[in-house]
Amino acid sequence: MLKFKNLGFTLIELLVVMAIIGTLLSVVAPRYFTSLQHAKEISLKQDLSIMREAISYFYGDKDRYPESINELVERKYLKAVPVDPITQSNTTWLTISPEDQTKSGVYNIISGAEGGASDGTPYNTY
Repeated sequence: MLKFKNLGFTLIELLVVMAIIGTLLSVVAPRYFTSLQHAKEISLKQDLSIMREAISYFYGDKDRYPESINELVERKYLKAVPVDPITQSNTTWLTISPEDQTKSGVYNIISGAEGGASDGTPYNTY
């Protein structure tokens, strides 16, 4: 006759496995969140570069600056106003007028996000 042993894990075995998983998570989690923040910063720089390029093309074509970011979308220089990856909103972009007082419109654009990047650079200086 065959005897069956209790199949399963003991409490000690489960605690050891949970301790190993906890240790691994404590090592991996900070790196994950750091890389996530770094990806947002790179995305912000790319979005700003694309919008600044669109402003330059607009100025080259129309010999004036756009009155708003939305005008770039209306005139098909951008498909849509990008979402600021830091603030998670497409309405927090800050526009800068040209230094030449005879011209108006959007000369440059910066992020309206508060705080700074992982290297200490404020977001609004990108």
